Order: sequence, then structure tokens, then C-alpha cells
Amino acid sequence: MELSFRGIPEGFSEILISQLFTQGFEGFREAGEVLFAYIPENRFREGSIRGLVRRHPELKYLTWTTVSLPEQNWNALWENSFEPVLVAGKCFIRAPFHPAPNLPGKKPFFDIIIEPKMSFGTGHHETTSLMIEWLLEEEIRRKSVLDLGCGSGILAILSRKLGAEHVIAADNDPRACENTRENILKNNAGDIHVIQGELRDIPGNPVDLILANIGRNTLLELIPAFAGYLKSGGSALLSGFYATDLQAIKEEAERNGFSLLGTRSRNDWIAIKLGR
Repeated sequence: MELSFRGIPEGFSEILISQLFTQGFEGFREAGEVLFAYIPENRFREGSIRGLVRRHPELKYLTWTTVSLPEQNWNALWENSFEPVLVAGKCFIRAPFHPAPNLPGKKPFFDIIIEPKMSFGTGHHETTSLMIEWLLEEEIRRKSVLDLGCGSGILAILSRKLGAEHVIAADNDPRACENTRENILKNNAGDIHVIQGELRDIPGNPVDLILANIGRNTLLELIPAFAGYLKSGGSALLSGFYATDLQAIKEEAERNGFSLLGTRSRNDWIAIKLGR
């Protein structure tokens, strides 16, 4: 089945795609301002789309139409449209079917392979690129990192390439965890511990750095628990929300003993650094 979504706020398509992916949609493509999403007809539940709209006020003008289609590999269609992206002149993100980059003089340089089984966590969205840019500037050699809501695993993989000693990648979606494990192998990223579950399911000692690109409402729910998972003197890089949400995030962080150390934004999206 093909769904055509219209009325998507500017910059929100990747967040919508990530939410639809968790509901069983298998492929996506964009044409102008229309997002096409594909799901087996027997797995489609229109009520889940309406629930998604209720949870995200940004989607109040979202409309959709459905069309029954013959069986196809819709994700393969999206793979064919996936393009490499260079972030901050230092991190080249590509699919396995793209050639390795030839960019002489770009040092240090990271070449990351992401199998496009989902169209989020590829570096194309502002929030992912902002997180990558900031992570490239952090000194994390021999430190511990938690990538919460890891998606494709791109931030966990980059953390290992930057020299982090212990990296945990966690997501509550089993397909995201599967994709993360596959991408870890493709990038020879070493011993990244992948956990399927919520923050409360993560065992072990507090970490030096938390990475979370997961949306305003989820962050507001999780910030009170971050202190228990972060070392004293540790920090957190957060994104997935609009600049207009900054005040709410900042207030919740300060209520829980964190201070705002910096912000950066692009096209109304924002990433922040919290310190403890």
C-alpha cells in the first residue's frame, strides 16, 4: 500500500519517516512536498497515523491518501535515490553501493557506510548533521559514550572512530538495532554494545557522554533520568527538536542539575550541549 502525505512542516519529513518506520512502513520516497510511504496492506492501521498526529502538534495540517499497489521491494526504490553526504568537510556518509570518497587533503577524515534500510540516521537531516558536527569537535578518546535512540548507529560508529573506548548503542525498535549491528560490521567499528530497549534497560556504569537525537517530548521525559547514567563532569549532546522548544528543554535540564553549555541551529532545528 502507498500512502501520500501532504502538509508536512518544513524540515519535519525525517522525523515523520522515523515514526512511520516504527509502525511497520518499509520504504519511503519524496517528490517535492509530498512524502510517499509504503507498508504491507495487512499491517496498515490508520488509527496509528491519527495517534501520531495527536502526539506531534507540528503535524496538525497533515493529510494522507492511500492507494493499493502490487507487491514490490519499496525499500529498494528508496535505496536507489540515496545520495552520499559530506558533513563538516570531515565525515563522508555513503551507502555500500557508493564508491569510497576521493578527497585529498581532507584530514582527519571519516568514511562511514550506512546501509539504507531506514531513511533516518543518514546525515541528511539537520539534526543528524548538527550532532555529527558537534561530536567531531568533542574530545572523546578513551571515554565512554551512550547513543540513545541510535537509529542506524551512525553516532555510535563515529564515536568509536573518534577513539571512544566504550560505546553503547540503544534503541527500542528491533529493526533499528538490527540495522545498527549491520552498520557496525560494515564499518569495522569494533566492540559497540547494542541494546534493544529503553534507557532503564541499559546496565553498567555511568558514561562520559550521552548522545540523544530523539525529539522534544521524549527528551523531556528522559532528562530527569540522565543524571543517573552520566558521570560527574560528563556531558550530553541533544537534538531532534525545534529552536522554539529550547526554553522547555533548558528549564527541565536545570531542574535536574544540568547547565546549558552551548547551542547550534540550522533551519529552525537545534542541538544543545548540557553539562553536569
